[in-house]
Amino acid sequence: MIEVMVSVVLITVGILSLLTLLPSGLRLSGSSDLLGRAAGVLQAELDMNEILIMNENNTVTTTALGNPLQKTVYGSGKASAQPGDIPYTVQTQRSTLPGGRWLVQVQVTWPTNTNGIGESLIVTRQKYFAQ
Repeated sequence: MIEVMVSVVLITVGILSLLTLLPSGLRLSGSSDLLGRAAGVLQAELDMNEILIMNENNTVTTTALGNPLQKTVYGSGKASAQPGDIPYTVQTQRSTLPGGRWLVQVQVTWPTNTNGIGESLIVTRQKYFAQ
């Protein structure tokens, strides 16, 4: 009987210690989901700008320093917010570099992370990309 009581106490302590980890695990899971969606939005914006610049038939507008293009993108990828959707703010800065190159800088933020994530890319024109 004593062995059974000791094992019940040990199992209870183990289960309670696992339950204390649950809130932080859920919080971390939610944060990683938001970050993963933001990374997808960031990559899509970089790709779109790269394609725009590589095609020599397109006119590329640069942005004034400190005045980036800003738009809101939803995590669902839809044009309007869906139930439970998070709005991501995408800021894109395009500037001209010497030698026919462009610097594209993209910053993605969301309501719970005002610093967000960012990336930059140097793009050149491709002579036969448009064909």
